[in-house]
Amino acid sequence: MQTVAQCWTWLEPAVVTVGPDDDRPRPAVLLFHGCGGMRAHLPRYAEAARAAGWRAFIVDSYAPRGWSRTFTLAAVCTGVALRGYERAGDVLAAIQGISARPDVDGSTLALAGWSHGGWAMMEMMSGDPRPGAFGVADPASVDLSGVKAAWLAYPYIGPFAPNRMKPWRHCPRVLALTARRDHLTTVRNAEVVNAMIRNCGAEVESWIAEGTHAFDEPTNNGPMRHDPALTEEALRRFTAFLTDAAPHV
Repeated sequence: MQTVAQCWTWLEPAVVTVGPDDDRPRPAVLLFHGCGGMRAHLPRYAEAARAAGWRAFIVDSYAPRGWSRTFTLAAVCTGVALRGYERAGDVLAAIQGISARPDVDGSTLALAGWSHGGWAMMEMMSGDPRPGAFGVADPASVDLSGVKAAWLAYPYIGPFAPNRMKPWRHCPRVLALTARRDHLTTVRNAEVVNAMIRNCGAEVESWIAEGTHAFDEPTNNGPMRHDPALTEEALRRFTAFLTDAAPHV
């Protein structure tokens, strides 16, 4: 089993970095893709972060594992492989590795997860960091104090996420985006989970977007439909969320 540091060494070559062209320490947002992998909407969010003065790091959980999109659609999206509590180690590794960079202000980090990525973030926040949890040997070694904000875009909170109602051990400011026509959850279920996060002491802004799951991804697949106008609103809210987290960038 890898340590957190070893996991970051393994993940880092596949991380996409976007940010202002300088080397001064800046706040950083870590982006975690959905079960479909690295898709075209994530660079748009990364560019929005750059425009707001942040550094953005898109963490690819699949390339280091040698997994193709065909495989992940068949295995990860169906819950057969890499459930959120297993991918949570990637989130911890990214927090530790990215916060240590000289061009990052490790005291001001934001996490952003879409669907499966949001699930992994939530598992990391709620799980017991005992040795071996989340697929890493030393999860408790990661300092979460620099994580000031969490963007949860239609996170998976269905039956395979039994810890969705478990209190978080670290409670940053949250923007919880729920899609009104999400085929994976009801708005009521999402609001119950959001209320639990609030009860932990976190400030939680809830946005119910009038679209489907993955409405901001420029593809149409099954019950999911791309909505360009709603995507622009999501990008606007994402930028405002980061700006509120670090108003003096």
